[in-house]
Amino acid sequence: MVCIRCKMVVKSELEKLSISHGCVELGEVTINESITSDKLDLLKNALSVFGLELMDDKKSVLIQKIKNIIIELIHYSDEPLTVNFSTFLNEKLHYDYTYMANLFSEVQGTTIGHFIIIHKIERVKELLVYNELNLTEIAYLMHYSSVAHLSSQFKKVTGLTPTHFKRLKDRRRSALDDM
Repeated sequence: MVCIRCKMVVKSELEKLSISHGCVELGEVTINESITSDKLDLLKNALSVFGLELMDDKKSVLIQKIKNIIIELIHYSDEPLTVNFSTFLNEKLHYDYTYMANLFSEVQGTTIGHFIIIHKIERVKELLVYNELNLTEIAYLMHYSSVAHLSSQFKKVTGLTPTHFKRLKDRRRSALDDM
């Protein structure tokens, strides 16, 4: 689960099946009872209709937890980390960071660092489209050391400068307004 809607779907399906549950977080659900294999199959089928699936492989679950933590930090939190990300991840998941990084790279085909950068740039693009903040404010919000650093990383990932990206968006919008 990587969004609020996913959490709502999971809660709804658990309630429909009368499965007692506690916390429903991004990528994780606490079930308060043991459930039969028939009920588990019903839950799997109900979730698959929405493109969701249950994971029971420990490595897959760990990778999903890493992804969810990154997504939560970048897309849903404005608080800066007070420790470096490797320490934060280690404390949060209680695994050695090197193990998590190697496993993530092996399975995902990209590093944790690159996954973070991709999501930060997606968030920056979203903020640019909203047009409520200037580039300096976005750099600060996204915890970049400078606008130059943000711009450099943005260009590496998208091939465009943030300003050019924003102009393209504005041009597209005005063209629709002329219709």
